[in-house]
Amino acid sequence: MSTNAAVSLLLLLLILAAVVFKVVFWPRIRLDRIRRQPIPPEWLNTIERRLPFYRNLPVNLQQQLQERVKIFIADKNFVGCAGQHVDDEIRVTVAAQACLLLLNRNTDCYRELRSILIYPSTFVARREVQDELGLVSIDSAELLGESWEQGKVILAWDSVEKGVHDLQDGHNVVLHEFAHQLDHQSGATNGAPVLSARGAYRSWSHVLSREFEELQENYRTGRESLLDYYGATNPAEFFAVATETFFERPAQMRHRHRELYNELTEFFRVDPVQWHDPADQQQT
Repeated sequence: MSTNAAVSLLLLLLILAAVVFKVVFWPRIRLDRIRRQPIPPEWLNTIERRLPFYRNLPVNLQQQLQERVKIFIADKNFVGCAGQHVDDEIRVTVAAQACLLLLNRNTDCYRELRSILIYPSTFVARREVQDELGLVSIDSAELLGESWEQGKVILAWDSVEKGVHDLQDGHNVVLHEFAHQLDHQSGATNGAPVLSARGAYRSWSHVLSREFEELQENYRTGRESLLDYYGATNPAEFFAVATETFFERPAQMRHRHRELYNELTEFFRVDPVQWHDPADQQQT
């Protein structure tokens, strides 16, 4: 082999080794480095203020939440829109709620999600809408939050603050939109996220379909419902609304929608009833 050929081969091997290191080893090294770093005290203070039940979490869940918040903030790009300034208070407030959905679950930290766009308040989304005749028009809607399959979540900061101000009302825009992100991971946003076992889909479909139809009937008849009527829009919205209720009003859901609560407990691998103070767990 000539000297030039040997040098070329050596360069090629070095390039391949660098690529393998960057793709295979560096992400693990980086994650290990983030995990080993202590959470900044001001971040922990924000978590404790924004999630009052944090102190009631078992120590292992507290540690998991801290770790996932650190990874989330390191991996995701927060973008302020319409003049909204983004600081660590905003980053940690959003990350802490989003990461509640990941506790005890063998899953990555929203791998496909790249950016969280923060507006000061309700924002207007415009889309092309095609009617039954094929005519296309522009539809505008005022939104509190939105989840895109293309790696984005959009949030109105005043709605985020309203959600953490009352964590027992069953309304939380962060939990709602990040439930959609979990739903996206199955390849279709249809209210059936990736479950732990193939056999789990039959029970999931049976229970959530029945509960979805019941919510639609409640909406049509004006009957009172623990679950927000917005969940009657479609199965994807039902899953997101059910997630909000599961984490914010767990005792009431367990009492009034036992099978639904059991399905969500199996999926999320946590039992939020254990976190909330007894005074907040009235079965109404």
